[in-house]
Amino acid sequence: MSDLILESSIEQLHQKLKDKSISSTELTQIFLDQTKKLEPSLGSFLHVDEEHALSMARAADQKISEDGKPSTPLHGIPIAVKDIIVTKGIKTTAASQILKDFIPIYESTATQRLWNDGAVLLGKTNLDEFAMGSSTENSSYHVTKNPWNLSCVPGGSSGGSATCVSARQVPMSLGTDTGGSIRQPAALCGIVGLKPSYGRVSRYGSIAFSSSLDQIGPMTKTVKDAAYVLESISGIDELDSTSEDQNFSVNNINWRRNLEGVRIGVPQEYLPESLDASIRENFELQLEALRKLGAEIEMTSLPYTEYGLSCYYILAPAEASSNLARFDGIHYTSRWGESGGLSEIFVQSRSQGFGAEVKRRIMLGTYVLSSGYYDAYYKKALQVRNLIRQDFDRAFSSYDFLLTPTSPCEAFELGSKSKDPLTMYLSDVFTVCISLAGLPAVSVPCGMGKQGLPLGLQFIGKYMDEAKLLSVAHAFEQEHSFYQQRPSC
Repeated sequence: MSDLILESSIEQLHQKLKDKSISSTELTQIFLDQTKKLEPSLGSFLHVDEEHALSMARAADQKISEDGKPSTPLHGIPIAVKDIIVTKGIKTTAASQILKDFIPIYESTATQRLWNDGAVLLGKTNLDEFAMGSSTENSSYHVTKNPWNLSCVPGGSSGGSATCVSARQVPMSLGTDTGGSIRQPAALCGIVGLKPSYGRVSRYGSIAFSSSLDQIGPMTKTVKDAAYVLESISGIDELDSTSEDQNFSVNNINWRRNLEGVRIGVPQEYLPESLDASIRENFELQLEALRKLGAEIEMTSLPYTEYGLSCYYILAPAEASSNLARFDGIHYTSRWGESGGLSEIFVQSRSQGFGAEVKRRIMLGTYVLSSGYYDAYYKKALQVRNLIRQDFDRAFSSYDFLLTPTSPCEAFELGSKSKDPLTMYLSDVFTVCISLAGLPAVSVPCGMGKQGLPLGLQFIGKYMDEAKLLSVAHAFEQEHSFYQQRPSC
């Protein structure tokens, strides 16, 4: 029974709750037991409150008993939440020492919508500190390991959210994506990761890294599961002025069985000569599979892609240096240096409260915003970002979707890139431009690389066109059994 539950999709779990073959309390206990079993070796979570989870599950059962059925597709189903998304009354640290004692007095919009739909919080997941990283090695608390190979990283920054779904510790999770932090770990852990269009999901209550890029999104076993989570968390929010009044409903999705008439462009810049041979070989196999489904596939060009990584690592740190200025040891953060006066509190709290990567990005961001460098770096990066957007606009005038590998490599060994920031930054080379353009993209499992580790295929859609994007990704997914594969941990 337990194995059947662990492998079930959200649709299947919903049906079991609906026909009363299992209760939310029993369901939640199964996932809690799986988490207890695997957590010592994986490190997916920063906080798991078993009693709180079971209390929410009992409330879900009571509601089902009163109404006769679950009120929504997520009702009574456990979810994990990245620990950069605030949860009222539950510690939220952003994996940083400076927030080690922070217990929010308010709820993020995304999680509040989940609780309104009856979802059950199982725990808060590990991440790179303040979502700055690509391996989940930058957490101030512990590293998270890839369930397919415990000597490898799960990707980042939403590594904990990817690992817990891949290892069946939970059926769904929330991550955040700034430059690839949902899609890249989803690819490396063999699950589905969706970065919604900028403005699709309210950012209220997501601790800001880069305000013009950050988006909350789902990480799940299947594309349909991601659609159900997106339906719950999306929509306009008066607490976030960037949120769009765009309706998203799973009922409005035409789930395709083939791709007849669908035009897909493959940007040549995402297949450089230096690309790992196994990544290229797998990608070409998936192109052939899509052609068999009826898709028309052509090579195209996004010429400003080569500037994307440089542009991102100017704009994102610049915004981070401003956003993280509020963490000063005075307001709601942990405090150091109290014996030395106000100035010493500022210095010591930020020196000891932030990790090395966060301090590196704050310094870089402060530099590019400083007098004499603002025009040379920050302003030019904004101009390049606009050119990148125009690249995508031109491409989408000819194609319905774009397709790329999600990551240029399989999961790499723990510690192999942590001392070389520039090499680590290249992990996001296939994801940052989509973030800069504000477009939706989903990573779908597409097989294994030469090391026997998962690979991901990235479908990129038009702005606010998640319904068609997910439909096409689902058609690809259903032709293969990649999404059914499970790590042996």
